[in-house]
Amino acid sequence: MHTLAHHLRIAFRQLRKAPGFTLTVVLILALGIGATTAIFSVVEGILLRPLPFRNSERLVLLGDQLQDGRSSNVTAREMGTYSSATSAFSSLGGYIGTNFELSGGETSEEISAARFTAGVFPTLGVQPLLGRVFTPQEENGHQPLAVISYALWLSRYHRDPHVLGRSIVLDRRAYTIIGVMPRSFEFPPDAGRLDQAQLWVPMSFTPEELSDAHAGFWGYQIVARLKDGVMLSQAGSDADRVARLIMRNFPPSMAALHIRGMVTPLREYVVSDVRALLRALFFAVAVVLLLACVNVAGLLLVRAIRRRREYAVRLALGARSGVILRQAVLEGLLLSFAGGLLGLGLAAAAIRAALYLLPDSMPRVDSIALDANVTVFAFLLALLTGVLCSLAPAFAALRTDPMENLKEGVRTATGASSHAWLRSALVVSEIAIALVLLTVSGAFLRSFQKMRAVDRGFRPDHVLAAGYELPLRQYSTRSSVEEFNREVVDRLSGKPGVIAAGITTNLPAMGAFAQTTYTIEGEPVDSWKLKFAPFAIIYGDYFRALRIPLLDGRYFTDSDRANSLPVVIVNQSMANHGWPGQRAIGKRMHVGNPKKGLPWATVVGVVADTKGGSRDEPTMDQWYIPAQQPATLFESEPSGKLPDPVAAYIALRSALPPEEMVQTLRSTIAEIDPLLALQQMQPLTDALSNVEAPRRFNTDLITAFALGALLLAITGIYAVVAFSVSLRAHEIAIRMALGAQRAGIVRLVLTLGAKLALLGCVLGMIASLAVSRLVSSFLFQVSPTDPVIYVVAVLVMILMALLASALPATRAASADPIDALRSI
Repeated sequence: MHTLAHHLRIAFRQLRKAPGFTLTVVLILALGIGATTAIFSVVEGILLRPLPFRNSERLVLLGDQLQDGRSSNVTAREMGTYSSATSAFSSLGGYIGTNFELSGGETSEEISAARFTAGVFPTLGVQPLLGRVFTPQEENGHQPLAVISYALWLSRYHRDPHVLGRSIVLDRRAYTIIGVMPRSFEFPPDAGRLDQAQLWVPMSFTPEELSDAHAGFWGYQIVARLKDGVMLSQAGSDADRVARLIMRNFPPSMAALHIRGMVTPLREYVVSDVRALLRALFFAVAVVLLLACVNVAGLLLVRAIRRRREYAVRLALGARSGVILRQAVLEGLLLSFAGGLLGLGLAAAAIRAALYLLPDSMPRVDSIALDANVTVFAFLLALLTGVLCSLAPAFAALRTDPMENLKEGVRTATGASSHAWLRSALVVSEIAIALVLLTVSGAFLRSFQKMRAVDRGFRPDHVLAAGYELPLRQYSTRSSVEEFNREVVDRLSGKPGVIAAGITTNLPAMGAFAQTTYTIEGEPVDSWKLKFAPFAIIYGDYFRALRIPLLDGRYFTDSDRANSLPVVIVNQSMANHGWPGQRAIGKRMHVGNPKKGLPWATVVGVVADTKGGSRDEPTMDQWYIPAQQPATLFESEPSGKLPDPVAAYIALRSALPPEEMVQTLRSTIAEIDPLLALQQMQPLTDALSNVEAPRRFNTDLITAFALGALLLAITGIYAVVAFSVSLRAHEIAIRMALGAQRAGIVRLVLTLGAKLALLGCVLGMIASLAVSRLVSSFLFQVSPTDPVIYVVAVLVMILMALLASALPATRAASADPIDALRSI
């Protein structure tokens, strides 16, 4: 231990003698280790850390697979069948996300929530922090109970320990708070930071939800826990058996549908959309770390070569090679641990920034932290980089002949030329690695540019959007909803600055589009295939508010009412697919399969295709119906009552900036219903920007990595070229003494940098072709092997190499040859 401490003091003293070198190496390692640690913390928090449930690896989602191959949720009726007929699960429970109007304070607000069957909490194995959860008896008895989240307990009740038993008013009905969940509890798990559930109420199915009219509503999900010893494949077979039983009990209108049971691990469901992205990001940052290590190895090699005479003296005095090698490794470890400590600080800052910069749709963001696992990873990484970066340069320096280095006058490249190939190899590898990230970054940038150029099919500028959900107690009939719609549109249309106002059940970037099956008139019943298309129920001047172009026919008018001919408007894609080679106007379709029995609706208009989400998503068939003709979608309710609350969005186009219309919209809604809460009120451009945030984040991060790699490569080229020039100082002096021009000296040095850059670019292009398949799935209308991207990346790399060589070249050409020759 004493010997180790002694060697550490010597290593520290040696590094203190070269503060510039030490600072440069520590900063390079800090950037590499810090970036890698930050990305690892994201990967560890989202992909590697277990879900915060008891034995979470045994949790699965149980659902249906429809006959067209797409996965789906389950219906309300299926929950009871799956619960009673399956044998592979120890427990299961059903749930569905919803929203409530939360009132009782100064203003009402819309709050995200979920309806749970009583089996969900026991299946997840999470106990409440305070109180209890509801029982099956309370659920079946339709008891108005609520379990609230830790966040809601903190924000609304300020962690009041006596919150149990208090009332909370949801949709203008009082619920009793019976429990508070822990801070880490988050379920349903697929919301990311968007619309996380703040409270949970009993499912308490209504008779309408269990009726034939709602037998085709696949809106519910089931979470289940596998029995001990049951494999996933066995559970899938069991679920498939029950699915066949469910099909036998389908109502006649659904006889043409076929489903299969499907079991998906809950963890896979949560992270499936981001796993490939996070792996790609970790690969990219690992490449940056590799580049940093190569750069540091090059600098350590230069330092070792400069100390070759010192090593020769020590060896001549009897020092063993192992001692010198250990000293070099200790110096490398000191540098790497210093870089690791600084890198941890940078990683901590990067993680804090990431919590704000990561897309809101990213799951498990709250699990990202600089915890013990991440810290251990950082120090192991520092240990590995320290050893790898110091061993090769130390070995290379020790391989030189001590007697040659001790000869008087050997001060030129005689002792260092044997390492020229290693220095050049390190620089070439840096250039190759940097080029890989440059080509990938170029592909991401080009892809993002292509996406931004796609026409959305509507104009989001100057549009203010807001959502709402009408409480079923006050708006229980279609006539009451229609009266609300009429009041909203009429009052908003009369406000100063308003150009157009409309209401829709589905607004681009403001939630998932509802979909339904449909039948085209004339389609043979025997060969009918299951197909889905998003639809929207609209009221008012919606098409004008979004400026969706009319391509054929007409828009809806006030004459399209319940007692008139049912009509629909389809988008261009649906017109082309439904009636290829024909004019869609005048053709007919209806909702559901051919046996559904809903009324035929006539196509009266064709509008442009619109992008409901990000512009890189494929265009889908879509159709619209007027809100005054609900029979097109729903069988008539004998009681005249609505089975579910009506949720919709307001689209308001104005001549003023959308931000200036917020108060106008709020006050108008307050005039109609003072208690109604508006949600997600924002300019439509902001909502669309949030939808495209994941691709923008990916592009920005990969570009940052590429720029960092380019900077490291430039540093490495400069260091090696400058060192090579210093070794050839006497040669250059002799050349100038014999008449060589300064321009020729500059050209000589630049040629050295250009050769290294060209060789690195060749190897980098080969490597880029090898990794192109890894990034192809993230690109939009761009090939990862696009020649233009490669040419631009190579030109940038060569230009940067020439710029990095320019300073040493200028310095060599401006040196006085007489002074250089005198030093021989």
